[in-house]
Amino acid sequence: LGLFGTTLPEEYGCAGMNNVAYGLVMQELERGDSALRSFASVQGALVMYPIYTFGTEEQKRFWLPKLASGEKIGCFGLTEPDHGSDPGSMITRAIRKKDCWVLSGAKSWITNGSIADVAVVWAKVDEEMRGFLVEAGTKGFAAPEIKHKMSLRASVTSQLIFEDCVIPAENLLPKTGGLKSPLMCLNQARYGIAWGALGAAMACYHTAVECAKARKQFNRPIGGFQLVQEKLVHMLSEITKGQLLALQLGRLKDAGKLHHTQTSLAKRNNVAIALETARLARDILGANGISLEFPVIRHMCNLESVKTYEGTHDIHTLILGEEITGLSAFT
Repeated sequence: LGLFGTTLPEEYGCAGMNNVAYGLVMQELERGDSALRSFASVQGALVMYPIYTFGTEEQKRFWLPKLASGEKIGCFGLTEPDHGSDPGSMITRAIRKKDCWVLSGAKSWITNGSIADVAVVWAKVDEEMRGFLVEAGTKGFAAPEIKHKMSLRASVTSQLIFEDCVIPAENLLPKTGGLKSPLMCLNQARYGIAWGALGAAMACYHTAVECAKARKQFNRPIGGFQLVQEKLVHMLSEITKGQLLALQLGRLKDAGKLHHTQTSLAKRNNVAIALETARLARDILGANGISLEFPVIRHMCNLESVKTYEGTHDIHTLILGEEITGLSAFT
């Protein structure tokens, strides 16, 4: 279907579509479930994109067609147990020894980790951050699954553990260097999230409309009450504004004019819109709003994770604050 690495060139087995089309794909996947969009987002934006951008031609020819077809699954190892919003302080290290690299450290909250055939892993070489390809089954590498989640329950989430994990020297992504490299990947994923979250919001909105027209209280449909109509109008207005923002983002990205702070604004705004929409929909559904017979509570719980990963709401606030004032809150 071309859902993985949607915008990458056809010569690598990808769809070669534009960024607006990719955004619409993310929106419709997340209308189903945030875990579906997360899977595709990680595969494309966080695994295939860094291989395409930072890898050798040999790495691209070997991995991208397999990842595009789904024959191989990937994951992205940046977040650590004690370093989430501050990835620059990571403690995972890579040491060069003759014809190999030795990795030591751990990553946490990694989507697809336990089912991935290859992990794009970020580690410090001396004090410079570099990217590496670590294949499943490599000695010294384990990916235990994280259990007992109340959010993204349809997604496999794992730890990545490296205990003197030896990988070939050629598994380095040679064009990576510094924190900028993984942040470039995150910006690709954040763009998809700005679209995807709206899909979850749309699912909640449509469910609320259907229930408001069908459910009767005081001998009339609750959709006829002014307070319920106000909620529905607010939901639709915010979703529509979010879609216009995402559309403009995609057009700027296709034109090569998109700035990373604009992506931060859209990720922050549209996820907040989606969460508010889910909560209003749950309110309209009443007690049914917490039942898994309806999609609303599932989307609401999922969106709590979406609010956190690829930069929290507060982190994007500070990114935008620095852009506005020229003053960094991080240093």
